[in-house]
Amino acid sequence: MPIAINYKNNNSKKNMINLILFVDEKFNISTLRKHISSQEYSFISDLIKSTDLKKKIITFDISSKRKLILVALNKNITNSGAEKLGAKFYDLFKDSKKNEYILNSDSISAVSKNLVGYFVHGLRLKSYVFEKYKTKKSKNNISITVIGKNKPSSKDLIRFKAIEEGTFFTRDLVSEPGNVLHPDEYAKRLSSLKKDGLKINIYDEKKLKKMGMNTLLGVGQGSIRGSYLVTMEWNGLKDKSKPLAFVGKGVCFDTGGISLKPAKFMEDMTYDMAGSAVVVGLMKSLALRKAKINAVGVVGLVENMPGGNALRPGDILKSYSGKTVEVLNTDAEGRLVLADALTYTEEKFKPKFIVDLATLTGAIIVSLGSEYAGLFSNDDKLSNQLISAGENIEERVWRMPLNKNFDKLIDSKNADMQNINYVGGAGSTTAAQFLQRFILNKTPWAHLDIAGMAFSKYGGALNSGGATGYGVRLLNKLIEDHYE
Repeated sequence: MPIAINYKNNNSKKNMINLILFVDEKFNISTLRKHISSQEYSFISDLIKSTDLKKKIITFDISSKRKLILVALNKNITNSGAEKLGAKFYDLFKDSKKNEYILNSDSISAVSKNLVGYFVHGLRLKSYVFEKYKTKKSKNNISITVIGKNKPSSKDLIRFKAIEEGTFFTRDLVSEPGNVLHPDEYAKRLSSLKKDGLKINIYDEKKLKKMGMNTLLGVGQGSIRGSYLVTMEWNGLKDKSKPLAFVGKGVCFDTGGISLKPAKFMEDMTYDMAGSAVVVGLMKSLALRKAKINAVGVVGLVENMPGGNALRPGDILKSYSGKTVEVLNTDAEGRLVLADALTYTEEKFKPKFIVDLATLTGAIIVSLGSEYAGLFSNDDKLSNQLISAGENIEERVWRMPLNKNFDKLIDSKNADMQNINYVGGAGSTTAAQFLQRFILNKTPWAHLDIAGMAFSKYGGALNSGGATGYGVRLLNKLIEDHYE
């Protein structure tokens, strides 16, 4: 559903349109006298005595054409709390026939001016729908005009819009069906990001073979589609300081290959490229808000299909790093894509740190459900920064163990390592332990297994179901708090 937001100093039609006002958590309305008529104030004063004040948002129908909507703010409300209120507002009014509102920011007292920005930001994030392939699309529009002095600054508005556009771009990519967003099309879409100021390099199969990226190419060799490595660079600093690096798994559709998945729910494997989509959305938002950092995003784009030339269980591949991998299960393919991408990123860009994201294992869903992403890292500082950022914006991560004792589970008799643990157990940890072997120069590194977070059947606080865009806001927060 489209959301139109306008910012003005005043509005001459304020008595003709639905009005949004903020009050304290006890619904003390005495501060509203100067914002509404005396008749409206008396009307609300009378009705509020018999109203359930446990709700955060209360609506009073003044007439058939006008509502007064009171939004209660807790004394110590956080930015995340304001976003949730905005999302709740959307849920309550998305189907209303009269969807034109005035939001009076002057009704806020002794609260950060940014609160209105976060309220509207949450509303917009919640409003996302993917209707590209529906013949009948949502017709209702929500239009909000924000008046008063407590509006977000122009800088804040640019930031909010950049994060929204990055998150929506991620959601769009994850929502596309596999017959549309195959690796060839994905690479083309990434090329279009040049207009946002990103430097884009696309490495096709011919180049990847020459580079020796055989684990990445191995995953895609059963598909008629191409395989690619794409780098996206944002240089927000004039100096040549080391960039922050973000690496994403982009398996556009995952059948499991020769180790074929069960048919039930295989349609969901369109979102096995969500890790790459997060990296893309993040890089887009960094460029749009002109972030004062140097950053690079690297994504491996493949399709895992059981074709006549497909990778077989038992095949041995030589990775870009030179290490060899025995492929015991072709459905453990994401780590093969990331293996080459991680080593290349570390060698090519020599970054301050590397964060990779992937819908890597079903085991992480067993462990953490859809409340936390699994965090695996070789660096306590980076881990703590990610945990803190996740708590602040409620895209949470939970640190899981890495230990040399797990190595024996992925050591191979026939190669340097094998791509799965056949003994059983510790599926997410052994996958992360596998990835760690491709960080060759002790670069601070964190792996986020987002299998339980990238897609939601039932929706969340700031999304209405489907692709969540989880990770874009988390990594933006990490950068803002610690690296800008």
